[in-house]
Amino acid sequence: MKTVDGKSKKQERWKRVYDVVRRIPRGKVATYGQVARLAGLGGDARQVGYALHALPPRSRVPWQRVINSRGGISLGPSGGGDVTQRLMLEKEGVRFNAAGRTDLERFGWKPPE
Repeated sequence: MKTVDGKSKKQERWKRVYDVVRRIPRGKVATYGQVARLAGLGGDARQVGYALHALPPRSRVPWQRVINSRGGISLGPSGGGDVTQRLMLEKEGVRFNAAGRTDLERFGWKPPE
């Protein structure tokens, strides 16, 4: 189903996800659920994951700044995406503990209301 401007509803939802993710500052992270709420998707964190997975290579959307609600990276070890994401975040100053989790109180993004 197309919207008035010819885009599908999925494209519109994903654009809202990308717009939110672009607002996450360097050195901060947001959870999938947080991004979903800010994008108007309720708590549908899976839609955020689908949208980020669909990004083209070399996208300028800072996908690495989205993590799970436990402060960890959700990408599995196959393909090396988990290592890439962690290294990108560490380069921005985000730190992880021995369990591979970051402190959401310290590094979590708190957007202005």
